[in-house]
Amino acid sequence: MSEPLFRGVLPALVTPFRDGAVDEDAFVALVERQIAGGVHGLVPVGTTGEASTLSHDEHRRVMELCVATARGRVPVIPGTGSNSTAEAIELTRHAKAIGADAALVVTPYYNRPSQEGLYAHYKAINDAVQLPVLVYNVPGRTSVDISNDVVYRLSKLPNIVGIKDASGDLVRASFQRLHCGDDWVMLSGDDPLALGYMAHGGHGCISVTCNVAPDLCAQFHNDALSGDWAGALQLQDRLVRLHKALFADASPSPTKFALSHLGLCSEETRLPVLPCSEAARTEVLAAMRDAGLVD
Repeated sequence: MSEPLFRGVLPALVTPFRDGAVDEDAFVALVERQIAGGVHGLVPVGTTGEASTLSHDEHRRVMELCVATARGRVPVIPGTGSNSTAEAIELTRHAKAIGADAALVVTPYYNRPSQEGLYAHYKAINDAVQLPVLVYNVPGRTSVDISNDVVYRLSKLPNIVGIKDASGDLVRASFQRLHCGDDWVMLSGDDPLALGYMAHGGHGCISVTCNVAPDLCAQFHNDALSGDWAGALQLQDRLVRLHKALFADASPSPTKFALSHLGLCSEETRLPVLPCSEAARTEVLAAMRDAGLVD
């Protein structure tokens, strides 16, 4: 059985802001902290990176910063998706031009394409750019759910190499493992479900919690990947409250609050996402204490 192209934990990086602008120094420091913590890759400018409120220039710049900072030490898989196929192709071309290792392409949101439209969208990207692409299925945000049958078809295309699955349906992982081949990369998009997803044959997780606890998340994935399920379960119990607390308010505001509390960046977000509520702050701090991240 061949090794998957990507595996382990890959943080869905926040994009720190200061006074309305991208805080480049803080972003670089966050990337360095993740690599020092033992992560297996980096995913900038996704949902957690507030890509929806970045300008195109900012989006491209954050990609460039991540690739330049990583310097090949771990793979970089920036978010390049859009509900416009042409725009997704342009962003994916930029990812290739700057030396990214792959691209994460979310299913088109808002327009709610048919299943055949989803296939055509990803095939157009596959045909236009010679770069590995991960499909990102997150129906709770996009209002469209890519079917396993379409995923099976996409897995036959040379540049569509895997999926980030945030559907919440763990059984899909087993069917995709059976039908998409040994090379198909399967990453969870949901921290609390990563343990179960990997037990179904998944290879890791694109993680929000990893922003806050990179070393613990890396160890959890190393344990699971090595078959130390008892060790993984122990870390799951330590982190599960934090997994949930980071979504106690609109993401990524709880994550940015946690990072701010650790002195790593401002908690500033962009509208329509507000800084998290007092109730969410209380929940996040309690979860951080449970995880041993603060006293």
